[in-house]
Order: sequence, then C-alpha cells, then structure tokens
Amino acid sequence: MATTSSTATRPAFAARLWQSRIDYLFLVPGMLIFGMFILYPLFASQYFSLLRWSGFDANQTFIGLANYAELLTDKYFWDAFGRSFLFTSSTVPIQMLVSLVFAIILNDKLLRLSALFRTLIFLPVVTPVAVIGIVMSIILSPFNGPINLAMLDLQLLARPLDFLGDPKLVLWTLAAIYVWKWVGVTMVYWLAALQTVPAELYEAARLDGVKSWQMTLFVVLPMIMPFAIVIALISAISALNVFPLVQAMTQGGPYFASEVMEVYIFRNAFATAGAIPRLGYASAAGVFFGASIMGLTILQILAVRHLRNREKTNGR
Repeated sequence: MATTSSTATRPAFAARLWQSRIDYLFLVPGMLIFGMFILYPLFASQYFSLLRWSGFDANQTFIGLANYAELLTDKYFWDAFGRSFLFTSSTVPIQMLVSLVFAIILNDKLLRLSALFRTLIFLPVVTPVAVIGIVMSIILSPFNGPINLAMLDLQLLARPLDFLGDPKLVLWTLAAIYVWKWVGVTMVYWLAALQTVPAELYEAARLDGVKSWQMTLFVVLPMIMPFAIVIALISAISALNVFPLVQAMTQGGPYFASEVMEVYIFRNAFATAGAIPRLGYASAAGVFFGASIMGLTILQILAVRHLRNREKTNGR
C-alpha cells in the first residue's frame, strides 16, 4: 500500500510542477541574479581565502589557512574588527531609542501633520550616500563649516574642530551621521510593532484615566519588546555594513582612525594606497567577518526562542 501511495503521489507532484511552469519561469531571472551576486561570491571568497593571489593575474598559490593565521597577528585587522563592533554598539542603542521615541509620538492619531513628520524623518534614508558625504563634509568643515562657525559665534569653542580630520572625533562623527541617516528605517520598524497593540487597550486606558506616559511605559512597551530583538539584529547588521558612508567621507582615515572592516577588506583587495593587491588575504578577512555576523544571527535566534519559551511558560 505504501509503495502504491508513493507511486500515486509522484505523478501528481510532477503534474503540479508542470502546471505551474510559467510561475517558476518567472523565478529564473531572480534565481540567476541571486546565484551570480550572492551564492557565487559567498563560496568563491571561501576558496580565494585559501590562496595567495592578487586577483589581477593568473598566479594563484594554494597556501591553506596561512591567510587566516596572518589575520590573527595583523594589528590593523583587529583594530578594524574592533572598530566595526564599537561603531555598531554605539549607534544601534541610540538609533533604537531615538526611533522608538519618534514612533511613539508619531503613532498618535491625534497628532496633526504626523505623515509630514514621518516623511521628513525618513527623507535621509532615500538620500544617496554620496550626496550626504559631500553635504556633511561642507557642513562639518573646520574652515567655513556652519557648525563650527555657529559654535565659535556662541563662544562654545576657542578654535574650530576638525570633525573628519581628528582621529579622536572622526568615528563618533560618522556614527552621528549614520544614526541621522538611518533612524527613519528603524522608526518604521517600531511603527509596525506598535500596530500590533490593540486599539481597545488605548480606549480602556483613557476611560480608566491612565496617563499617556503610564500607558506607554507599562502597557505598550512590554507588548512590543519582543520585536526589539529582531529590530536590534537588523540594525546591527546594517551598522556593520557601513562601507558606503565611510568610503564616501573619510576612506578610513585619518591614520586608519575610521577604518572599519569593510574598508579594511576593500583596501587589501584593491590596494588603494598603491600597495600590491591581496585578494586572497582580503577574502579571508571577509570570511572571518561574515562568520562573526552569522554568530550574531544565531544569538538572535536563540534569544527569540528563549523569549517565546518563557512566554509559553508564563501563559501556563
């Protein structure tokens, strides 16, 4: 009977595939693009990381894990690695907190022009990074930048600050610009989470005389906190991929003070400083960095699973 049933289902499955052949045909372009720009680079970089290769000639030498061994003793690699996570750990909490405040305020239906304010906050997200880099470089200029001029006029500074040229300030300046640019995306995530709060709760709270801040603090926030882990992970991965902003504004300078992992990988792969390109070594750094991000993803999955199990236990 089992053999007969299995034999009977196979033609039916094949028939369903044939009937939906047009639907699957439309997936082919997307699958080709995914394979060319995601799958192939993913596996190719792992292979290249085992080679001594500049990437610009045919001289490929298999060296095994030698590139990874060199990474462990490369000061510039560890500095860039730590700088990437320092950048992430400093921007994500601020970005989440500021965007949450914006979302709570703009989620109020009684607020006039809330749609306009949402658009203004989201506007930097759709602004090209190159444009932001040019504009911010002018605004932050130590010579005639409006920020320095304003602080000098208010006598807050004795001399102009070189926000992008001072090794002590450049990373924090980039972090502030990054938060300003991407806070709108995180706000949208929080707004989506707020839509899960039943409208009846707000109405009941108003009838009971509960103040708005009490409603937000003791009812709304506990209900949307499970979304915080997912939003934090998305924001963290985005902050780790900050190459366009850094490359457009500082290219990792001054004196490597803003060189994050992606800029470090780019510098070694294409040797922008005139040195010999090392695509194999850069691939090893990329694989190591990717594995670290995958570790963050696994931690997020475990944290979400733990929260769900705890909610089920409390529900019982």
